[in-house]
Amino acid sequence: MWETLRKEEVLKSFSTNKKLGLTNQEVLLRKQKYGKNKLEDKPKETLFMKFVKQFNDFMIIILIIASIISAGISYIQGENDYIDSIIIIAIVILNAIMGVIQEAKAEKSIEALKQMTPPKAKVLRENITTQINAEEIVPGDIIILESGSYVPADCRLIEDHNLKIEESSLTGETEPVTKNSDMICKKDIPLGDRLNMAFMATIVVNGHGKAIVTETGMNTKVGKIANMIIEDDAPETPIQRKLSQVGKILGIVCLAICVIIFAIGLIKDIEPMEMFMTSVGLAVAAIPEGLPAIVTIMLSIGVTKMAKNNSIIRKLPAVETLGSSKVICSDKTGTLTQNKMTVIEIKSKNLELITELSTMCTDCDVLYKNGKLQVNGEPTEIAIVQNGLNNGKDKTKLYQMYPRINEIPFDSNRKMMTTIHRVDNKYRIITKGAPDVLLEKCKNSVGEKQKIQTENLQMAKKALRVIAVAYKELDVLPDKIDTENIENNLEFVRTNWNDRSTKKRC
Repeated sequence: MWETLRKEEVLKSFSTNKKLGLTNQEVLLRKQKYGKNKLEDKPKETLFMKFVKQFNDFMIIILIIASIISAGISYIQGENDYIDSIIIIAIVILNAIMGVIQEAKAEKSIEALKQMTPPKAKVLRENITTQINAEEIVPGDIIILESGSYVPADCRLIEDHNLKIEESSLTGETEPVTKNSDMICKKDIPLGDRLNMAFMATIVVNGHGKAIVTETGMNTKVGKIANMIIEDDAPETPIQRKLSQVGKILGIVCLAICVIIFAIGLIKDIEPMEMFMTSVGLAVAAIPEGLPAIVTIMLSIGVTKMAKNNSIIRKLPAVETLGSSKVICSDKTGTLTQNKMTVIEIKSKNLELITELSTMCTDCDVLYKNGKLQVNGEPTEIAIVQNGLNNGKDKTKLYQMYPRINEIPFDSNRKMMTTIHRVDNKYRIITKGAPDVLLEKCKNSVGEKQKIQTENLQMAKKALRVIAVAYKELDVLPDKIDTENIENNLEFVRTNWNDRSTKKRC
């Protein structure tokens, strides 16, 4: 609903002063009302409950009952032969202990991940901007959004300055979204189209702005997703279903045989207690008491091997489920890949020239904070600038030598952008964009263009994002700086880029 309101209306709803923020007293009251700004987990089970759950298997129950009956009869008859019962119970308990230990180890590992440095947030309170733990944020807080920071809660933007937020964790869209605090959205539009909102767990990749917190914790969009996960009970794994079926079949068959043998014994006037003991012994012998232990041991071995490869398995049966999987659906960006762009191949006769030209024709910001280099901008632009830095072409220094005096911004229809630089007494025009479109603006021969198109196709088949660069030099700039006067009669230069995968490529 907040996206449908003007920012002034949202500020009024939360009784928040845009310039001063909340008072400390108001913060305390809202903490009591809304709680901490964090996602909840499922209620933790005690070790005892985890131990008890290990016996929730039909076969295990039959084994326990049979061993107890066997021990009871031995005691009644005065034989004092409890070895079989003790072995069965020991195997069952060992099986349960191994399951509990593995789950406890996994939960400790997961908890360790959660206890890593909590995200920080800049908040305006009582006219003072302070940095606090994101958990301490309350609805109505004025937060400061800066490039590189996480959005700590769902919020309505009240200021934006070239603000772009990457929302792939929530919407799956890898391209940063340009935000607009003045926009008024229609009701029930998709999350990705709510340009006046910012959501928890997303990342600011460019620009800066201010926002008022509207939802925290489990009331955020991410929190609602987490709540669905908490409420959803995991289905049985294939091995659990099969073992359950085997246990039920064996149990029913054994009980049926025992009843039949006991009945036959009674018909033949055999001592009832003797026949009962025979029936119980048959049941115990027929049930494979070692099966649960063997399954647990094998799954534990699988978990141990996966742990060595940095894979945390919470439930033992999950190993078998993973091994039975034929198709695994996964988000690519940020999961199978690092959600970063990097230059992996350059095709040009003059590598130094193309590196210099491509670095200059970008909108990336190169900053030095506390002695550390920071590049902010679009992923592709960052890759280009970083490649320049790696090859001795610092954008800041290039702009000092060749000042950028004008530009024609990128346009999705044109699929290219152009920058104009002063080089000595001349002007250098640099254009970069999609190869097929840029080729039409170049003076290269037909044969050269065909070769370039072939190379472009080959690189595209490798799932590479291909970027072309072209340039020209002019003694005098035309009176009107536009696409018709500038983006023509260019000299083509070639290169390509790719989303960096987890496997390094040379």
